[in-house]
Amino acid sequence: MTQPMRKPIDNPVDQPVDLDAVMNHPPRVQTLQGVLDRVQGGITPLIDLWQPYVAGLETLPRDGRFLLVGNHTAFIGGEVLLIPHFVRRELGVRVRPLAERRMAQGSGFGKDVITAYGAVIGHPDTARELMRHNETILVFPGGGREIAKFKGEEYQLNWRGRAGFARVAVESNYPIVPVGLVGGDDVYKSLVTRDSVLGRLGRSISTRLTGTADMAMPVMRGLGPTLLPRPQRMYLRFGEPIDTTKPDRVSTEDWVASVKDNTQQSLEAILADLLAVRARDPFRELNPLSWARAVNAR
Repeated sequence: MTQPMRKPIDNPVDQPVDLDAVMNHPPRVQTLQGVLDRVQGGITPLIDLWQPYVAGLETLPRDGRFLLVGNHTAFIGGEVLLIPHFVRRELGVRVRPLAERRMAQGSGFGKDVITAYGAVIGHPDTARELMRHNETILVFPGGGREIAKFKGEEYQLNWRGRAGFARVAVESNYPIVPVGLVGGDDVYKSLVTRDSVLGRLGRSISTRLTGTADMAMPVMRGLGPTLLPRPQRMYLRFGEPIDTTKPDRVSTEDWVASVKDNTQQSLEAILADLLAVRARDPFRELNPLSWARAVNAR
């Protein structure tokens, strides 16, 4: 029997975006943005209660004109909440995340919340528009592929050679600040490897549903045998800014590749450093008895 053909999935980069929506929001979204601003200000005591380890804020360019490049974790709320929160506390600026098209192109109240938070579709044109307005931008080059981690893939970057962020940063002479987060991949533990029977099955299902195996979710557990999140301290470090100004006599392609590689290596070094910090921290599982001996940023 002939199998029905699936409708080809469009390449998000090839689709047009509404640039006017990047900076101009409808009144309902502006109202919601004000509400979120108050909420973000109000949760500071709650975030401080969990004592996240935060280092490198002093390295951030004071004018807020930079591109943050981070890693996704299985507990995506960690990096999406903490990075903008601490940048705002340090500089008083709003961070604009570049979101996957599936997330940013929804509809209804959910889309309004994402827009009010500052997120825009992750597209080169939207990034250029934000840079034209000197915005503070956040991008995760690994996208959703870094969220769906199987056993043994924790804290590994999965960029698949993506260099679009570096190209746009070079075009606009925009500094890049690598920022790493450790802790999010330990809230839930993956029980299977990507090449296991269950792993292959999940990838097959993902391909049928989304057209790609990259979004396959592994079998996971949280606290004990449940799906309750495991208590984990979060470790966040901002790296030294990377200058993207192209030197004379260096081709654009070579320089873009160099900036991309430099950013990736810097982020990998940050993650390795944070893993070492966590390994010696008795408070890593938020044990109240170890609070006084928690490792602090220097």
